[in-house]
Amino acid sequence: MSAGRYEIRFSGAGGQGLILAGIIMGEAASIYDGKQAVQSQSYGPEARGGASKSEVIISDEPIDFPKAAAVDALLALTQEACDKYSRDLKEGGILLVDSDLVKKPPKGKFTLVRFPIINTAKNEVGRTIVANIVALGAMVALTGIVSRESAEKAVLSRVPEAFTDLNRKAFRAGYDKALQARDK
Repeated sequence: MSAGRYEIRFSGAGGQGLILAGIIMGEAASIYDGKQAVQSQSYGPEARGGASKSEVIISDEPIDFPKAAAVDALLALTQEACDKYSRDLKEGGILLVDSDLVKKPPKGKFTLVRFPIINTAKNEVGRTIVANIVALGAMVALTGIVSRESAEKAVLSRVPEAFTDLNRKAFRAGYDKALQARDK
């Protein structure tokens, strides 16, 4: 984290729930961990399938510029998003990719973590729709910028009670799988 500021970018295709993942990450930081956070998104014409992104900046100090410029951690759920957004990943950062969909991640001086995020949601959690929560759990595990407990609270505060168990399972699956993939 440079100068108390940590920049996270969730990227993939429009409709994958990455804006919500960014919002939840920001809420975990600000509401539950007592940090400063700002979230922004870009989805314009991409809202129905092209590359889209959600950015979260987290800091212990006031945030005077709410745009990510040197990304500390990047999630890429599609090859297109990886190609488009990885150039802003700073040296020493973390690149998390869906190993089934991102076949050619860039080379660089960063930590590359791969695992099948969408297939984890489908096969281990039971619903593809929670792939964004699987990805959120993974980013929380890899970055450590917000606590696991705060992130889980933020997730559960955003879902209807009938889907609490599904989303908790998705978050935990992403968290655990990311740590396993990182340690390989």
